[in-house]
Amino acid sequence: MMDERNTLFSQKLFADAIELIWREAELLDRKDYHEWLTLWDPAGFYVVPIEPDATDFAATLNYAYDDRDMREKRVQRMTSGYSASASDAARTVRTVSRFTLTSDASDEVTVNSAQVIVAYKRGKATLFAADLTHRIGFASGEPRIAQKVIRLIDSTDALSAIGFLL
Repeated sequence: MMDERNTLFSQKLFADAIELIWREAELLDRKDYHEWLTLWDPAGFYVVPIEPDATDFAATLNYAYDDRDMREKRVQRMTSGYSASASDAARTVRTVSRFTLTSDASDEVTVNSAQVIVAYKRGKATLFAADLTHRIGFASGEPRIAQKVIRLIDSTDALSAIGFLL
């Protein structure tokens, strides 16, 4: 009976984590960056590594390695109207799927998934594909993103037009 209860609990956390990941994608597509910030654990990190196999993000070069302060500054730049990424931002549609629960505990789960973003700007559509890893914490009672790692499939190539959050 205990195993069944633990399985049901894990399934509930997994479902809640997927719901949060989909909510995040929706907010980013709507450019509701201030609401997106509320999804985060204050100690969380938003990471877009360059090297496909990087694990020590603090010691490697990344496209983004944002703690709370840097996430807030990025959102401020994107919503101020003064930067090119704000005034001429691409319209995006995200699809997130292939969810796999890779670890679970009573207060945190790790979910791997795949994401495809279509970004439309100046009459041109650009595709971005990535493997995502979300660490979702539940310590506060509500799911919060503790870490999001976006591993772009072409991260070692020269990338352009990433003037939005992935």
